[in-house]
Amino acid sequence: MALILSEEQQMLQQTVRAFVAERAPVAHLRALRDTQDEVGFSRALWQEMAELGWTGITLPEEFGGSGLGHAELGVLLEECGRTLMPEPFLSTLVLGAEAVRLGGSEDQKRKLLPGVCSGDSILTLAFQESGRFAPYRIATRAESSGSGHRLTGEKLFVLDGHVADHIIVVARSEGDDGSRDGLSLFMVDPSSAGVEVTRTSMVDSHNAARVKLEGVEVGADALLGEVGRGAEILDPVLDRAMVAVSAELLGCATEAFERTIAYLKIRDQFGVKIGSFQALKHRAAVMFSELELSRSSVLDALRAIDEGREELPTLASTTKARLSDTAALVTREALQMHGGIGMTDEEEVGFFLKRARAAELFLGDSSYHRDRFARLQGF
Repeated sequence: MALILSEEQQMLQQTVRAFVAERAPVAHLRALRDTQDEVGFSRALWQEMAELGWTGITLPEEFGGSGLGHAELGVLLEECGRTLMPEPFLSTLVLGAEAVRLGGSEDQKRKLLPGVCSGDSILTLAFQESGRFAPYRIATRAESSGSGHRLTGEKLFVLDGHVADHIIVVARSEGDDGSRDGLSLFMVDPSSAGVEVTRTSMVDSHNAARVKLEGVEVGADALLGEVGRGAEILDPVLDRAMVAVSAELLGCATEAFERTIAYLKIRDQFGVKIGSFQALKHRAAVMFSELELSRSSVLDALRAIDEGREELPTLASTTKARLSDTAALVTREALQMHGGIGMTDEEEVGFFLKRARAAELFLGDSSYHRDRFARLQGF
């Protein structure tokens, strides 16, 4: 199987690259950061992308989506990663909508997915409760209350939680903290009594929030899937999200690499271009090799999602581990090769380093995924 883009995917790549370069360069993220924009992304730009069919690219046509695959989503996210776009693809399309698509009832899908496709609704998934990724370390409680449930707990790093129209909360309806069994997923309206959402400042200028739940009452229609079996929805959603973040990291690292190569060709030192220094050539060759291996890993994992392959969990961890390491290496080298100017806010290469560090930790760093890979292999 050749790990290359199809002709249609190449056309999508060219379209997205031209669009984001014109409408959302790194200067777009810088402006949002400097003005301390209360939303953290451009709603107008999000609507434009909705009109192009990108906000529902993987969702079925019956809900207004484009009905394409995760391979196409990966193309989109890689290009968005090149300009560090903060628009809510990961939170809304990958985490929130995927949870609804995989575990929601037909009524829930009809209620939520058309709004995602039209760009009118922001969804997110609230699962993390500590500083490190641990998907089953859920202390948030879901207690029976009438025909519904009462939710109490606190979630951290909820992507775009401060502007979400619906938050899908992972809570424990039974079992001990750390157990895979006993988790349940509930749709929560952020305006409900007992919900407190606080925006948090992220090092990479992307958007997240802390969500506190104090006896929040939700009805029976808020439950996704079955009580106590939420991990059956959560696991595949997180696997898909790991691959999606990896695709974005690929774009981030590729752009940092290409900017660095361009800089090596123009920067003079000791009367010659620094790109002629053998040591820098060797370091650039290592970056190129790592990027090519990473690209193959991302493409294979994306196709595994579309093909429904059973080894997806293994591929998801393999890919996230590799891309976390590759992006860290490339953005660190990019900063060093730019020299002193790379350390200034004036030079954009620092933005790529910050994004790589934040995305590396999101959904587990390389150490976590190496350990998970070993456990999946029976070690």
